[in-house]
Amino acid sequence: MAADGNITKDVIYDAVSPDDFESMLELDRYNARSTAFDKIISATHDHFWDPLDKKYIDFDEPFDMENTMILPEEMVISLQTDYVSNALKTQKDRVRFVNQFTLRTFSSILHGEQGALNLSASLCHVLKDQGAQEYAANQTREEARHVTAFAKYIKARWGRPVECGPTLKALLVDIIHSPEVYKKIIGMQMLVEGLAMGAFATIFKLTNDPLARKLTQLVMTDEAFHHKFGKIWADRTIPHLTEKEHEIIELWAAQCFQTLLFNLVGPTQQRSLYEEFGLDPEIVIAELGKLITDDTRREGMKEQTNIFRVLVKTLLNAGIITDRTKAFYGMYVDMDELKAEGDKMVGDDIAEEGIRFLQEINFADKAKQVLIAAE
Repeated sequence: MAADGNITKDVIYDAVSPDDFESMLELDRYNARSTAFDKIISATHDHFWDPLDKKYIDFDEPFDMENTMILPEEMVISLQTDYVSNALKTQKDRVRFVNQFTLRTFSSILHGEQGALNLSASLCHVLKDQGAQEYAANQTREEARHVTAFAKYIKARWGRPVECGPTLKALLVDIIHSPEVYKKIIGMQMLVEGLAMGAFATIFKLTNDPLARKLTQLVMTDEAFHHKFGKIWADRTIPHLTEKEHEIIELWAAQCFQTLLFNLVGPTQQRSLYEEFGLDPEIVIAELGKLITDDTRREGMKEQTNIFRVLVKTLLNAGIITDRTKAFYGMYVDMDELKAEGDKMVGDDIAEEGIRFLQEINFADKAKQVLIAAE
């Protein structure tokens, strides 16, 4: 039984209903395994790491939470308002405020990784091709170690995470429960993974915590390959869409992007933070409304690692954006500039450096070529 509403242009993405296990037992299926993902699957040995093994990462590494900000305060836009800035009387208050903001950032990442784990597992139930299924099982294993790693980091620095914000939660629930494979792949492998690569590159570059820097780099060694899975799907699917199918996919991607842009890091998502410091959330949100405009969003997206700029580049490189939605994204990003940058994604260099570190541990006795370009 085919999955409802699936837009499939290549047999390797054929899908069945998640409760249709009988289709997995078809004899012809066992001899029809695609080789499209073999390089990515094989390369997993190059970037293996274990969050429970201190030779890869040590979560006991100390950090002075009372006096040092994990992320720089310029990343916390609410501190640019007079109301918040004046309420935080001492440097220690500012440090605590920034670090509690950072807790929310890492909690969102943790929840996103949990979403990626469940989504990858859900692909195992619906993808008929053995190669695609093995890739999805592989990614599930890697996402599981990310959940372990971010949970351990949050426990080490704060004790426990905070609730998933409503915008991210709604998107994750939508794509995990969706019967359409294109929504799962665009939603997770392109949008959420693209978002993550931008966030990790920013944290890697700006954090004052060496442990956070190590953690984001290790995770990026995996995420760069997950991104490849989405690219292979796009290469084999987008050129063959009918006009109507392309419109369905393009508008859904634009809607997700808009939802994330206006809500994911929006002031309404930080109410609990303001209340924790005795601030009136309505006043903070009103003051931020004057600071955050389309102009400031556009200015922010000139930064290579801006998470939303990375998303637009991902969709553009995949061929999902056409003249139909180009103007919408063009309000925030210079599309010609993005096109001129080519396929190289933000974070690829960081990931490759991380893979070399892992190869030194995993293959101490033999040098191996970096396979980040596997596809």
